[in-house]
Order: sequence, then structure tokens, then C-alpha cells
Amino acid sequence: MALWRAYQRALTAHPWKVQVLTAGSLMGLGDVLSQQLVERRGLRSHQAGRTLTMASLGCGFVGPVVGGWYRVLDRLIPGATKADALKKMLLDQGGFAPCFLGCFLPLVGTLNGLSAQDNWAKLQRDFPDALITNYYLWPAVQLANFYLVPLHYREDLSTALVSIPPGLCL
Repeated sequence: MALWRAYQRALTAHPWKVQVLTAGSLMGLGDVLSQQLVERRGLRSHQAGRTLTMASLGCGFVGPVVGGWYRVLDRLIPGATKADALKKMLLDQGGFAPCFLGCFLPLVGTLNGLSAQDNWAKLQRDFPDALITNYYLWPAVQLANFYLVPLHYREDLSTALVSIPPGLCL
């Protein structure tokens, strides 16, 4: 409980910094869980560079972009009714999700050393499946997120869900 209260105080005092650091921490933790529990690499074969890359993506891209988007969305559609949550979800999933994926996938490819040509080919190949897979889960999650979760916790919830390795969900 003391840790939760400290987190809430820090979030109140420095919301942007805390959310960015939380996004990086959760994405790094998600990669550790993926490597250890899903891929079963063991500590000796753990790819620390990959974990650092994922944590950096959380701090440098996911945290700032998603946090900024949620603030913009709350200004565009103020309110917390079920109808407001539905409008936010539709705008989020119809407009933001495709743009976010269209930026996130090439960024990951670049950080993994893909050439521009290979990155473009990978984006063309992977984007449709990634977007369709996104639509299986995220509309329902975001509807609940926009209706039930206060703005200052939304990014942390979304990042935590993104960070869960797919193999742990089965």
C-alpha cells in the first residue's frame, strides 16, 4: 500500500515523467516476461539489449505518444458518460490505432537494424494482420478504459496490457 501511495503522489506531482517512466518499465518488464516465461531463454541466454530496446521504446515513444493522445482525446470529447466513452473508443480505434501501428512497426524494424527497403516490405506484410489483431481486443478494452479509468491512469493500464507477452494470454 505504501508503494501505491508513493506512486500516486509522484503521479500527481509529475504526471508526464511518471507515465513515461512507467511505460518504459512496463514494456521492459513485458520483454523480460516474454523471454523468460514464453520463450524460456533462461538467464544466461536473456537478450538484455532487446529488453533495453523495449524499455526505451516505452519511454521514448509509447509513453509520450499514448499519454499525449489521451490528453488530446479528453479535450476533443470531454465527459465520462457511456456515450462519451464510445465516441472516444471509435476515434481511438478508427484514427489513432492505425497511425500508431504505422509508426510503431517501422520504429521497431529500424531499431532491429532493418534497411529502409526491408522495413517498408515488413510494414506492408505485417500491418494488416497487426491492425486486425488489434481490433479483436482493443475496442472492448478501450471502451472500459475510457469509461472506468481516470485519465491519469489510462496510459499505465494500456501500456501494461500491451506489455503482456502474447504467450501468457493463452
